[in-house]
Amino acid sequence: MQEATEKTVLGRFDGVTFSKDDVTSTFYRKDGKFWVRTDGPDEALGDFEIKYTFGVWPLQQYLIEFPGGRIQALGIAWDARAKENGGQRWYQLYPDRKLKAGDPQHWTGIDQNWNYQCAWCHSTNIKKNYDRASGRFSTTWSEISVGCEACHGPGSNHVAWATRSNGWEQSDQRGKGFAQIFDERKGVTWPMDTDGQAHRSVPRTSANEIHICAGCHSRRQQFSDDPESVGRLFDAFRPSLLEAGLYHVDGQQRDEVYNYGSFLESRMHSAGVTCSDCHNPHTAKLRQTGNSLCGLCHAPERFDASSHHHHVPNSKGAECAACHMPISTYMGIDGRRDHSIRIPRPDQSVLLGTPNACNQCHTDKSAKWAADAIKAWYPSAKPGFQDFAQAFDRGDWGAPGAQLSLMGIAKASTEAPIVRASAIARLGRFPSPQVLDFAAGSLKINDPQIRAAAVSVIAGADPETRRSLLAPLLRDETRLVRMDAARAIAGEAEQNLSPDDLASFEKALAEYVDAQLFNAERPESQTNLGTLYRDRGKPYDARAAFARAIEIDPTFVPAVIALAELTRGQHDESGAEAALRKSLERNPHSGGLWHALGLSLIRQQRISEAMDALAKAAELAPEDPRFSYVFGVALHDTGKPREAVEALKSALTHHPYDREILWAVATYEIEAGDYASALGRAELLNELEPDRADVTRLLAELKQRTR
Repeated sequence: MQEATEKTVLGRFDGVTFSKDDVTSTFYRKDGKFWVRTDGPDEALGDFEIKYTFGVWPLQQYLIEFPGGRIQALGIAWDARAKENGGQRWYQLYPDRKLKAGDPQHWTGIDQNWNYQCAWCHSTNIKKNYDRASGRFSTTWSEISVGCEACHGPGSNHVAWATRSNGWEQSDQRGKGFAQIFDERKGVTWPMDTDGQAHRSVPRTSANEIHICAGCHSRRQQFSDDPESVGRLFDAFRPSLLEAGLYHVDGQQRDEVYNYGSFLESRMHSAGVTCSDCHNPHTAKLRQTGNSLCGLCHAPERFDASSHHHHVPNSKGAECAACHMPISTYMGIDGRRDHSIRIPRPDQSVLLGTPNACNQCHTDKSAKWAADAIKAWYPSAKPGFQDFAQAFDRGDWGAPGAQLSLMGIAKASTEAPIVRASAIARLGRFPSPQVLDFAAGSLKINDPQIRAAAVSVIAGADPETRRSLLAPLLRDETRLVRMDAARAIAGEAEQNLSPDDLASFEKALAEYVDAQLFNAERPESQTNLGTLYRDRGKPYDARAAFARAIEIDPTFVPAVIALAELTRGQHDESGAEAALRKSLERNPHSGGLWHALGLSLIRQQRISEAMDALAKAAELAPEDPRFSYVFGVALHDTGKPREAVEALKSALTHHPYDREILWAVATYEIEAGDYASALGRAELLNELEPDRADVTRLLAELKQRTR
């Protein structure tokens, strides 16, 4: 981030225009300043001064100051690449969306707010300084760009140490006054073994460097800007796991994940490699270019050879990174390499639909063609380091064997901790005594992401189980785990805590509340506070938090539904309906709102209206099996059993392993006398949940009837 000046602005501001949808934006100069005329927060064209530039290559964005201390990122960016490469043009960052004021992703919306979204990673010593009472930002920074203290922490003690002043003696020789010390590579060598692979001379015992990098180079939530907490990653951030939507099931990057999570699942990380083994942190450049970088640890005569990569030397296919770190493009033109550093697996593309490096180049060929080629080159299978794809795929589908497969990954000490944590988090979909016991055992594993994932599973258990299992975690060494445990206990489970546990609970819960207030300008945080207050029996505080979330972002549906549920719980069904209908005026395509409205209308015995709303929910959000299930049951209960079965069968095409839908279809097929079809459903249910007594009884009954 830099102030907009002649030297820093790369884009054309000579009256050039850019049109998208119904808006034509004009970029021009006036009085020595840079301006854009475009649609503003009221949808009308307005003139806005460009205050700051943001980025250099391959694109540059532009920041505009708004009242209340807000700084917003314009959604039209400058392509800084050479003209012959398609650059030197204005382009829209969201070309497939028609954005208007009021949409969170419109440039005037909350998702394009620099203070929250961008500032921390692009400036130094950021203090967001959001005032909850006025709704204003007073954001400050010590350097407008990334300086030394962004990584090393406050430098005053280092200056004192260097100048021998102001109590410099208190700074130890190792740290020299710096809060953060990066000596993971000190004295380390990488001797090459006979297999052509280098191995670290001593094991890496610290992750400090990687964690400091992760503060920016990760997909994560931030809940503190305290310098000491920031230096301990999980005391200030919640890095994302290998979640569906962010990653493919094999761990390849999907959405923008910024390298950290990908790198943690790599063989390189497991071998002790750190970020600065490959990257110079002060120049932001690679330590070597091209295959020479990989050749530092992988013998070139063995790996940078056609016998290994099977491509013409010096061709694109002969580049190590092309095969092992394929590029995904974000922000329209910004290609970023996948840092999971994997062996290409086109065979998994055939089986699971995941991407692969081979077909990124050979776009005219099929995944099977690529898989056959690799099999011909390497008859003995080389599956690579990441071996969890099928388990994660089963887990995401809820397919037979998912529970056992995920537990197998989660318990394997050979798997990367982030992979184990991601497997545990997926187990939350399969509540069973076995899963609960497994999660309880995982609470003792020495990795905060694993412990936090285990807490998320136990959070769905009964109050007594939550209290007994999670109370010790209230004193965990990591803030992320402490506050997650406290939130899981809050409410009914906090009753009967011992005096010592109660004191720890109150302290850890205060950390959770502070984490939400750190992002008090976000509807998610306000909704989290609202559900906490609701669970602790504070309905007025809950209502205020939900209302504040809706005020911040009227399109944030979870807050509306939570407010309606709270209103219903206070015996005001008409008030709940009114809240839902008001939100539907703004969000007419929300399946969640239509579903909640349908349930409200059923409670009011307005069955015909309710059926229309439930049908709308199932139509708008087929990805949510609950909506389809409720609609199918409602059809059955209103005297339309045939339509119910058809609707539920249609839902099974999207959710073939959904337990509730399968059970409902089987039940209705039995009513219709279609025992053979019902038997198939029961057999699948038994395969999905072999220990479920009611399924076992149903299966036995149907086998008897179909003899």
